[in-house]
Amino acid sequence: MKITKNADVLDELSKGCFMGMDAIKCVTEKVDEKVFRDILEKQYDEYRKISEKIEEIYPDYSSKEPHETSKANKVMTWYTVQMKTITDSSTSKLAELLLQGTNMGIIEGRKLLNNKEADKRIVALIEEYIGMQEKAVEKLKKFL
Repeated sequence: MKITKNADVLDELSKGCFMGMDAIKCVTEKVDEKVFRDILEKQYDEYRKISEKIEEIYPDYSSKEPHETSKANKVMTWYTVQMKTITDSSTSKLAELLLQGTNMGIIEGRKLLNNKEADKRIVALIEEYIGMQEKAVEKLKKFL
């Protein structure tokens, strides 16, 4: 049973990474400011690296592939960004949207950490995920 819990935790973590990457993709197409774009590209890369780490250890817990976000979630993310920036696509507004999503990721990461039993290396990965997002929040705040 522990194997299933570990796979479930990794699936949730994987979905969080893909949601973050999807949101960054949607927002980046609206970004004009180079410094802001650079920060988003680095954050995207950090999500990607964590996703790769998940893919590396996932076979130890499941014979399936780690979960990603569905096409419907990708469309909803794109639609939400479009609707919330229809009248204001300023850097401040884009940073606000990303902050909201990043904070949700931190909350989900904390829930995984607090409410699930997971192997030590999965716990370390969750902590890396949360830490990366907490650093991103500090960087994004400067653009509000």
